[in-house]
Amino acid sequence: MSTAFLTLSEPGARVVRALLPSFPDAHVFLHASVRADIPGAIRFERIAEAARLIFSEVTGLVFVAPTGVVVRAIAPLIQHKLSDPAVVVLDVGARYAISLLSGHEGGANALALQVANLLGAEPVLTTTSEAVKNLIVGIGCRRNAPASIIVEAVRQALLKVNGRLESVRFLASIDLKRDEVGLLEAATQLGVPLRFIASRDIRACRLDFERSEFVEEKVSVPAVAEPVALLAGRRTELLLPKTIINSVTVAIARENCSSLE
Repeated sequence: MSTAFLTLSEPGARVVRALLPSFPDAHVFLHASVRADIPGAIRFERIAEAARLIFSEVTGLVFVAPTGVVVRAIAPLIQHKLSDPAVVVLDVGARYAISLLSGHEGGANALALQVANLLGAEPVLTTTSEAVKNLIVGIGCRRNAPASIIVEAVRQALLKVNGRLESVRFLASIDLKRDEVGLLEAATQLGVPLRFIASRDIRACRLDFERSEFVEEKVSVPAVAEPVALLAGRRTELLLPKTIINSVTVAIARENCSSLE
């Protein structure tokens, strides 16, 4: 995927700079007023004009800018969900990564989750097919655990709660596992997005979960599987407390959307 980053501000440029190591071939567009120096960045005066020039040239477009500004900039350019690029919007505080356009077909959901994982932001995915999924599987595993045992642990855990893989919104783990090959491969095999929760958020979590001195000693957080499952969603409750299956620790949380009724 060819990706472009556009921002209007100094704080936005800092967000872009944080993402660039993971997008080495990305194109960067900075407003002319931004003093930050990012090698190779192209300067622009009007965001609508910059968007027009690159909208059809890339497959992923990440704006670090206000959503309203972005909507107005891309509105005249939108053609069809099968041809428009994936558009993601980040706020300058890197709090939220919003999948704005071409969520499924164009890959904006996946791109929003990718940048959210890199920044410790909250991915905002509003696609109906994603919103109806209400299970989150939290995973803790040893270093270099093979994908096969993680996949099997997830499947067995779902059986314990009569859950279906099709109902799983996210797999979740701690940010220290971002480069865990087996975990990444397991998510691919299962066809479920993988979300990473920042260690600092786990340490600050006040939700009810079982704490472990062993885990605290190993990775400096009170637990992994239960808190990541709870934190990766909204209005969550534990459906399956932490369970060890073939050396993989799994917990399942359910989002309670019915509480809105």
